Amino acid sequence: MASGGLSVASLWTEVNRCGQNGDYTRALKALAKILQESRDDVTALHCKVVCLVQTGSFKEALNVMNTHSKVLGSAVVFEKAYCEYRLNRVESSLKTIESASEQTDKLKELYGQVLYRLERYDECKSVYTDLIRNSQDEYEEERKTNLAAVVAAMSQWENAPTEDLGLPESTYELCYNTACALIGQGKLTEALNKLQQAEELCRVSLSEDSDVTEEDIESELAVIHSQMAYIMQLQGRTDEALQLYNQVIKLKPSDVGLLAVTANNIITINKDQNVFDSKKKVKLTNTEGVEYKLARKQLQAIDLNKALLAMYTNQAEQCRKLSSGLQSQNPGQPQPVLIQAAQLCREKQHSRAIELLQQFSEQNPESAPVIKLTMAQLYLVQAHVTKACDVLRSIKEFKHKSGMVSALVTMYSHEEDIDSAIDVFKQAIDHYQSQQPGSAAHLALVREAANFKLKYGRKKEAISDLEQLWKQNPKDVHTLAQLISAYSLVDTNKAKSLSKHLPSADTMSFKLDVDELENSHGATNVRKKAAKVVGENLPKEQSQGDVKKKKKKKKGKLPKNCDPKATPDPERWLPMRERSYYRGRKKGKKKEQIGKGTQGATAGASAELDASKTASSPPHLAQTWVGVRFIRGRRQQRRGSSSAAETVSVWSDAQESTTEEEEGWERRLVERSRSTPQKKKNPI
Repeated sequence: MASGGLSVASLWTEVNRCGQNGDYTRALKALAKILQESRDDVTALHCKVVCLVQTGSFKEALNVMNTHSKVLGSAVVFEKAYCEYRLNRVESSLKTIESASEQTDKLKELYGQVLYRLERYDECKSVYTDLIRNSQDEYEEERKTNLAAVVAAMSQWENAPTEDLGLPESTYELCYNTACALIGQGKLTEALNKLQQAEELCRVSLSEDSDVTEEDIESELAVIHSQMAYIMQLQGRTDEALQLYNQVIKLKPSDVGLLAVTANNIITINKDQNVFDSKKKVKLTNTEGVEYKLARKQLQAIDLNKALLAMYTNQAEQCRKLSSGLQSQNPGQPQPVLIQAAQLCREKQHSRAIELLQQFSEQNPESAPVIKLTMAQLYLVQAHVTKACDVLRSIKEFKHKSGMVSALVTMYSHEEDIDSAIDVFKQAIDHYQSQQPGSAAHLALVREAANFKLKYGRKKEAISDLEQLWKQNPKDVHTLAQLISAYSLVDTNKAKSLSKHLPSADTMSFKLDVDELENSHGATNVRKKAAKVVGENLPKEQSQGDVKKKKKKKKGKLPKNCDPKATPDPERWLPMRERSYYRGRKKGKKKEQIGKGTQGATAGASAELDASKTASSPPHLAQTWVGVRFIRGRRQQRRGSSSAAETVSVWSDAQESTTEEEEGWERRLVERSRSTPQKKKNPI
């Protein structure tokens, strides 16, 4: 027994020495011998779990804890939750932490990271704020870095207003996360300056370590360069952005999340061009482990781009599969349905596309405006203008906006349905009369309605509009003249009374020299008519002899060799090819085909092989490329208490905006079937 006791003691000494030296593999061998002597030794089991965690054997460590759960109890709550977190069982890790009887600091640290992975940013922010306030150790800088990453994520994903938490910018990680928060606010120039500052801090910080090579520094700067490229892409500097993205790809960083985001953004720049390069880049987004490195919206954006790329490469089944998967994950999102509709349009199945959009708009009223605008476009492609108008008038959010009114009036005028166009004006004017009477938009609609009615001869109907405009501005002579002209057909007395308000001829006359004006530069082809003589110089009555004699019509000349007595050819008015006696031209003479084009080439074949003349899907239909932005909040892995926290964020411009520029609606909605593919994406 004594010798056995000495053996166990020496084994514990060995375990202690290995732990101090960081030789956890050797420590595991000593612990295995100890557990042979005492299988249920709590201390030995706990040490074995810690050694397995340090060597990265998370599954084995979890198996040990589950096997000896009764013996270990709550002593290994943190280790169990950490192993589950590293195995990407985030929900299980959260339950383990919440079931702990006591919330220690290290459990709170892990709790904050778990909440971030679950995108519960408000709770995560509260946890880190509490830790910073109540903790004083060497990990304070890492906690502030993670808190800055949470603020950046809230600014991006939840559009939450950022508050000044007094976080310093002493390290490049903190400076980087501040830049990401500025991107979320749309302050791109300031964000770019912050990233340049972060790059300088990173170079200075890493160059102080003699063991760090230039390649290591460039690898660490890759995430900053990728973010700078994203800002340039948003600013329209795509050439510079593409150059930076390619530099990051060439470095082959170990971070699969960074690689996936960079490759995706290159695809958004390529759009439907350079498809071969995009197909190579899309493979980088399929790397194992990407789903654990990126946020949910980033993964959705990448999947949307995969579906669009499949559509442009004519992989119809793959496109349908990806878009259907996206729709099942996000039933209320309109982008997957728009991609499916675009694919159907490329297959010339416009009716099925409209049915699909109609069904989705009924099931998801909150997304109906975007869907109905697309439906109206498809109806226009099929030349169903009246149906397109009916769909547009059913959009309550845009029904009375000036851009929508303009588009509807234009389309109804094209169909010569003047009554419906006037009804659109009437409903819009009544809306503004009740909501914003006398506003600029209200008066502008009244003015356009009056001009429209006058243009199509509806002067009686234009009287009320013109009166309203004249009362708002009695000095408007143009409106008064239009009102008098309209009243002249209805009530001449009213027209005469209103004409008294017209300014006198003297006030309206301009002192101009007519002769000088006619002889001025640019006044060409002016014909002067003889002025009528007034007064004494009236012409005398013309006598019968002064009346001009009518000219006799000359007989038409007959063609040469024409026999007036012969019966004319009854088919002389028909083209030669259509006459009954036409026998065609002689064969064997093909002079027109000699010496034109390359050997064996024909004009018809070249036209058929011209890809630019082939039809494509209608414009503005689910062709938005989504850009993704990468944010990382660094946290050093020390003492095995937590993992390196990588925080990510996305900028989305793939969200289909439900509000278009009103001035452009008329041009877009009246566009006919001559459609060409449009470029998107806004990156997201």
